[in-house]
Amino acid sequence: MTQPTRSDVIVIGSGQAGVPLAVRLAAAGKTVVIAERATFGGTCVNYGCTPTKTMIASARAAHVARTCSRLGVRVSDVQIDFAAVVARKDEVVKRWREGVERRLRDAGERLRVVHGHARFVGPHEVDIAGERFAADKIITDVGARPAVPTLPGLETVPWLDNRRAMDLRNLPEHLVVVGGGYVGCELAQMFRRFGSEVTVVQRGARLLARAEPEAADELARVFVAEGIHVKLGASVESVASAGGGITVRLSGGEELHGSHLLVAVGREPNTDDLGCEAAGLRLDARGYIEIDDAYRTNVPGIYAVGDCDGGPQFTHTSWDDHRILFDLLVGRTSEGAARERGGRVIPAVVFTDPQVATVGLTEAAARARGVAHESATVPFGWIARAFETGETAGILKVLVDPATERILGATIVGAEAGELIHIFAVLMQARAPARAIVDVEIAHPTFAEGVQSVLMKLKRYALS
Repeated sequence: MTQPTRSDVIVIGSGQAGVPLAVRLAAAGKTVVIAERATFGGTCVNYGCTPTKTMIASARAAHVARTCSRLGVRVSDVQIDFAAVVARKDEVVKRWREGVERRLRDAGERLRVVHGHARFVGPHEVDIAGERFAADKIITDVGARPAVPTLPGLETVPWLDNRRAMDLRNLPEHLVVVGGGYVGCELAQMFRRFGSEVTVVQRGARLLARAEPEAADELARVFVAEGIHVKLGASVESVASAGGGITVRLSGGEELHGSHLLVAVGREPNTDDLGCEAAGLRLDARGYIEIDDAYRTNVPGIYAVGDCDGGPQFTHTSWDDHRILFDLLVGRTSEGAARERGGRVIPAVVFTDPQVATVGLTEAAARARGVAHESATVPFGWIARAFETGETAGILKVLVDPATERILGATIVGAEAGELIHIFAVLMQARAPARAIVDVEIAHPTFAEGVQSVLMKLKRYALS
């Protein structure tokens, strides 16, 4: 039997953790093989952040044009060239993907790129498109994919996931969205702003089930105002083809009729065809690879990063995974100790309009954990900048530890919330007291004034 090709490291997957790990390890003198079975760049570049946010920008432009009369500006006719929107998205994706490919190509002879499906055939041996490779260290960055629910009739209709929705060449007449999470909400509003009729079906009592109730309720109000039909507390019992479209039957007997069906009910890891059994890798009940705070699996020398390890499925989290694991692998430390995966400050942003941004604990989570806290909430419309620009929808909420004055968590719904949330994130990372925001002089008129205003709603910081 032919001996496997040996290297120092094998990286499986070219996502936001895998590529920089492979390139940096090669630059550090390691021989590296990186395998990718599909398109380079992973979910973010090809099916997630890049295409969706590119198209959402076009949808917002249409919405601003339609509603600019509130600012005294008249636009007589807003037309959507959907083919041009999609073509722009495809070009942006192409440029980012080519950038990833160029980075790998320019990494030098220590890095070998192999295009093909990788599968463990032993604890430290991998088959990639029929060729065997071995290494003492193997890093899996295989990502995740849209979950497919057990839903009667789903296999009989041409349903969409987020990837296929991005590939549509014609605008849906009526899009029915099953799932009111990040993906469902972003795409629902986007297609509505392009001109589709949209209905969102959410099993829970609110959109964005893990968000602060005030945030979810505010987003639902915006959706309804924009003409999106929101069905809360509604379970889907079955789907079927009907008259060239689809019929969605809800619990209680109500039927929805649409032209297209988007299913956005979560994600599942790409570990089912990775050969985890052959490697002896331990998976959790959902199929995610179990790891410790140093990304180590139960098999010495095998690590998991990114969306396949059961942590938050964000691009920025995967990229941070690579930074931490690289330092651990090369023995680099900061102030005498390397960072670890656990205990990180991880912000999250839903790119609806208004954006929904969060960091740290919600109030419900703080209560469930018995964490002492003080909280304050103010309307986004209290901010002078919001009032002046007509961007008044939203709220700001903050939780503070009453003993240390450290920020425990924050939620912002509003214009540029995804930028503003990092004011809180930086202070949380620095373990600095909220007093730092209260005492700083913030330029007027800016949205950032709201971050100070919500803290000054707390009694300890209120002006006498």
